[in-house]
Amino acid sequence: MRTLRCAGLLSLTALGLLAGCGRHSNKETYYLISNNLDLPYWKTVIAGFQKAAAQYDVTAKVDGPKNYNVQEEVKDLHDAIATHPNGILVSVADAAALQPEIDAAIDQGIPVLTIDSDAPHSHRLYFIGTNNLEAGHLGGQRVVSKLGGKGNVVFFTMPGQPNLDERQKGYQDIFALHPGIKVMDVFNIKGDSGTAMDKTPQYLVLTGPAHIDAFICLEASAGKDVATVLKNNKATDRLLIAMDVDPDTLQDIKDGSINATIAQKPFTMGYVGLRQLDTIFHSGVKKFSPDYSQDTFSPYPVFIDTGTAEVDKNNVDIYTQEAQQK
Repeated sequence: MRTLRCAGLLSLTALGLLAGCGRHSNKETYYLISNNLDLPYWKTVIAGFQKAAAQYDVTAKVDGPKNYNVQEEVKDLHDAIATHPNGILVSVADAAALQPEIDAAIDQGIPVLTIDSDAPHSHRLYFIGTNNLEAGHLGGQRVVSKLGGKGNVVFFTMPGQPNLDERQKGYQDIFALHPGIKVMDVFNIKGDSGTAMDKTPQYLVLTGPAHIDAFICLEASAGKDVATVLKNNKATDRLLIAMDVDPDTLQDIKDGSINATIAQKPFTMGYVGLRQLDTIFHSGVKKFSPDYSQDTFSPYPVFIDTGTAEVDKNNVDIYTQEAQQK
């Protein structure tokens, strides 16, 4: 009976669904590498990563800069590869800078998956995270609806970070269908949301044809800072669209300073990411192809979409309650 029970479980673990029957060991080590680890968003990703590790009884390690620092992330990824772990999840702050390290890991037989932000031209096996183009489309449609198809907007972002660039493209795809929407500026916060707080008052004083009607934050941290400026200046006539569901962002939606935010599933990215790495490791592959995306018989997908949703006053309480239960 014990043999039969384990055989049944193994058929499921082959799909990464269950742990058991001695398959796992805490000597197995999986890394999560990212930038901005001090942000609540990344603490949620880490929680998912660590929960999966606890369920599988494997070792989860997290490394990367606490703030935005591309070169430090490159070094931390390099150092993780040198330990030859069983797998690596990496969120890509700069695709060109991180690609050589990702490719080096794959060449050494270390499975690498990207999460949250992709490096599509690297040899990573596949990407787990948000369909960022569609997230931008969702936000863009909200802006068009609320502005009635006409108005001036600015973006707060970090140009060059792949996921943020994809989101911006999604917004601009929608705006291209509505010529009355004008992008007046794309402001680089350079990893510091405080710069968005400093810049917003300069936008608020613009008048006439330069008047800014909407502010769009493409990453998690700037929304609350822009909202603070709008509240302090009683600028209730301006539209603010944020990203993600940090507690401050949810509260700002409740009080009306943020009109809506586009929610991702960071916990799911970390949780599914480790489980996928575990499945790949236990499949016994010793050498990976440099480009599974062009292989019609590839054992791996190109992309696992963890989902997005629009959050506003109509459903914000659901997200607040979920956060309190975690």
